[in-house]
Amino acid sequence: MFADKHIIHMDQDAFFVSVEVRKDPSLIGKPVIIGGTSDRGVVASCSYEARKFGVHSAMPSRMAKLLCPHAVFVRGNMDEYSKASLEITDILKERVPLIEKASIDEHYIDMTGMDRFHGVMKYAHELRATVIKETGLPISFGLSVNKTVSKMATNECKPNGELNIEQPGVVPFLNPLSIKKIPGLGEKTFIKLSDMGIRKIVNLSQVHPDMMVSVLGKNGLVLLNKAKGIDHSPVIPYTEQKSIGTQSTFKADTIDVEAISQMLTAMVMDLGFELREKQKLTACVTVTIRYSNFETVTKQAMIPYTSLDKVLLLKTKELFKSVYSKRMLLRLVGVRFSHLVSGFEQMDMYSSSKEAYSLCQAMDKIRRRFGHDSIALASTLNLNM
Repeated sequence: MFADKHIIHMDQDAFFVSVEVRKDPSLIGKPVIIGGTSDRGVVASCSYEARKFGVHSAMPSRMAKLLCPHAVFVRGNMDEYSKASLEITDILKERVPLIEKASIDEHYIDMTGMDRFHGVMKYAHELRATVIKETGLPISFGLSVNKTVSKMATNECKPNGELNIEQPGVVPFLNPLSIKKIPGLGEKTFIKLSDMGIRKIVNLSQVHPDMMVSVLGKNGLVLLNKAKGIDHSPVIPYTEQKSIGTQSTFKADTIDVEAISQMLTAMVMDLGFELREKQKLTACVTVTIRYSNFETVTKQAMIPYTSLDKVLLLKTKELFKSVYSKRMLLRLVGVRFSHLVSGFEQMDMYSSSKEAYSLCQAMDKIRRRFGHDSIALASTLNLNM
């Protein structure tokens, strides 16, 4: 069933660190930690040299300092990382038939059928070499029969590696690995399965489907299939959904900047929630206004990939102040987020990111349970335009 599938997973090695090393070669070979250095700071990424001391992403910076006191801390620059990510995407999409940008630093490539024209492993090797040569950034890849196995292959051969797992080798490759290696298997699920004595993929693959459903619900069957090397999910072009947006025409033309600001806040919060629900990040914010004389003005700005309401709201209001240059009545305002990629928020560069992310998570949880309009910022509650 899967013998004819050829899926490549390409992943940058310690991506944020690699960008910093490209900028400052003196960091080569040193334990480098990207993230805030305050007591509330969080590690966004770290070099493999730092990982040897037990440092890892999402760890409090304070703990990272204790584990690796001689590490070089770099605050980081998401603008630069976003630009580097686009460099890599541009190189890949020009050379392959179907590509999915899974996050800021990883891509899936479907080469199915291309084996008639290219040796896929050889082509993947050349592709990786091209990325390294043209960007100066290290990258690894796994090649296999589906997205799950190719991603796991990449993780096993990093850093600076290549690994091809063909169909006959899928089960022997997976069986000895920890269930923690399965993409999408989180800490709570790991603990639950470990309490059942299931710690290796070989053990998980032998569990009866009914048992998996009773313990983990429908997701249990998904994990069971992954443990058996089965994954039907397709490679989805990363440009499939280019943007999300909303606009509103006022009941009566207005010049009330405070009321307009409240409406923008409500729009951004709704769109931010949609981004997080779809596991998307945006790198471009666009604000549109229409005056009472029907003149329409639009302005946009690139931002580091994010889905945080706080970041998106600040940029949206900054653009509105810039675009609303005439003291004329407005009849419409709109917000759009574009340059979307799949991925999760990096709790990283700024000490407030962790708090902002936690706030978004808490609000999203309430919305899922009690409805989309069950929670809002106080500034939007009297909005009636």
